[in-house]
Amino acid sequence: MSDVALPSPHAGTLTGPVVSGRDLVPWAILAGAVMLVLLYFIGAEEGATSVIAGTSVHEFVHDARHLLGFPCH
Repeated sequence: MSDVALPSPHAGTLTGPVVSGRDLVPWAILAGAVMLVLLYFIGAEEGATSVIAGTSVHEFVHDARHLLGFPCH
């Protein structure tokens, strides 16, 4: 017989941190709010709904508007 030990099926396995739903809710709300603000600035920040005067925001996100399919011309 040899003295070779078989490894345990759980030896060396990594487990990630367990995160509950309560811990994720504030982050999900924050991510949703950030996405809505980005969607507004990319999709609707011009004309009558403009929050910032001038065309600086429009020109800054101009290519992103076309990439995402928002018409602006």
